[in-house]
Amino acid sequence: MSTSIVFMGTPEFAVPILQSLIDNPEYDVQAVLTQPDHHIGRKRTLHKSPVKELAEQYNIEVLQPAKLSKSPEMEKIISLQPDLMITAAYGQFLPTKLLDAAKIAAINVHGSLLPRYRGGAPIQYSIINGDKETGVSIMYMVKKMDAGDIISQTSIPIEDTDDSGTMFKKLSLLGRDLLLETLPKLISGDINPVAQDPEKVVFSPNITSEQEQIDFCLPAHLIDAKVRGLRPAPLGNMIIDGLRTKIYDVTPLEEKTDLEPGKVVRVTKHQLVIAAGDGTTYQINKLKPAGKKAMDITSYLNGHKNITEGGQVVSED
Repeated sequence: MSTSIVFMGTPEFAVPILQSLIDNPEYDVQAVLTQPDHHIGRKRTLHKSPVKELAEQYNIEVLQPAKLSKSPEMEKIISLQPDLMITAAYGQFLPTKLLDAAKIAAINVHGSLLPRYRGGAPIQYSIINGDKETGVSIMYMVKKMDAGDIISQTSIPIEDTDDSGTMFKKLSLLGRDLLLETLPKLISGDINPVAQDPEKVVFSPNITSEQEQIDFCLPAHLIDAKVRGLRPAPLGNMIIDGLRTKIYDVTPLEEKTDLEPGKVVRVTKHQLVIAAGDGTTYQINKLKPAGKKAMDITSYLNGHKNITEGGQVVSED
């Protein structure tokens, strides 16, 4: 007899994980919970979550409560009495009453090496903070956010070229594989959960608009890390030549400088090198000034002849 599952997830991160459960005859996905459809763009087009789109392809029942607690959708899940509840970036807290309805367990596939980076933006923070590795943790779900005992965990390096987009894809596949490896042991009871060390807890709350601003006084490698951590969305920004400017790509350089952060170290037709903190430097490769299209640095400099060496081009609000 197959193991019954209710799956809860919303973004692209959760799609390979759900697909693997659908494809495996040992598991029966009875229903999927995902966030409500939302409007995007100027035309306010109604947009389904990636998880909903996948579930509908297989005629799996989709439930989308705006608030899960005390909702008819929650009562529906409880009535199903699934063997497992599996979440992957769902986006809402699950009430204890709901968690208790799983016959075997309610578990979460989380994109970090817990207890580091509990919260909604673990992948972004791992890059922004300059970590050399991250990973996936599968844990029991409890009422407190991402605080359950760890059932299994695996790590992966963060390369200097990785951004949030590439790491989301890598960790999604890593989570898929770890879940398929973990489930038979969980179902048979052949596991040894490990409690999280409260002394090592680090939180990663959702990124705010204030956190999208890049401190131009940071060392160059951390400016690069923040740019990559916020790419492809929402993108970091700086005030460059008086305009708030989204930054797509920078390169930290080995070159040192005595200039203050934000000053122009060197400018040519094809290169803009800026002073950063601790005497470090970086070049900007791609950017988007407010009200304009994204452009490479050559195109940008063609329209900004006033930028000269030694001048203060990057500033605070």
